[in-house]
Amino acid sequence: MVSKELAQQLKEAGLVWEAKTHDFFVIPERGMDEHIFVVTDVMAHLELLKGWPVVTFHGTAEWALDYILTAEVIWLPSEAQIRARLENALLGEADLKLVLTLQHPGYRCDIIYDNQPHSFTSVSASDAYGLALLHILEQHNHSHD
Repeated sequence: MVSKELAQQLKEAGLVWEAKTHDFFVIPERGMDEHIFVVTDVMAHLELLKGWPVVTFHGTAEWALDYILTAEVIWLPSEAQIRARLENALLGEADLKLVLTLQHPGYRCDIIYDNQPHSFTSVSASDAYGLALLHILEQHNHSHD
């Protein structure tokens, strides 16, 4: 998944989250910044019962935060999700190119956008794709100003 910092930048640049089961997110500015949450159908917990490890199931969370708007959280897209969004953003480019290369250390994502080659590097493949998508979103935003 992309880093929290990059996810925040992508959100600010206009990346919209269409929430699905198994998506990851963080809740900023509520004292829970270090916790990563996942959208799930049923909560399962690992606990000890009489000294034995068990999985317990809970239909609802007994927690002070009953709900939060998706607009208030930061989606942490997986590598596959961020690549799909990047591929979608590149559709329509006359000379489509999207290449991920393993390099030391990390990854490089090369794209052709607006008929120009661009390279983005990061320690994770997700963030390399995310940086490329951020560039496209920012260019799109500037062209509409």
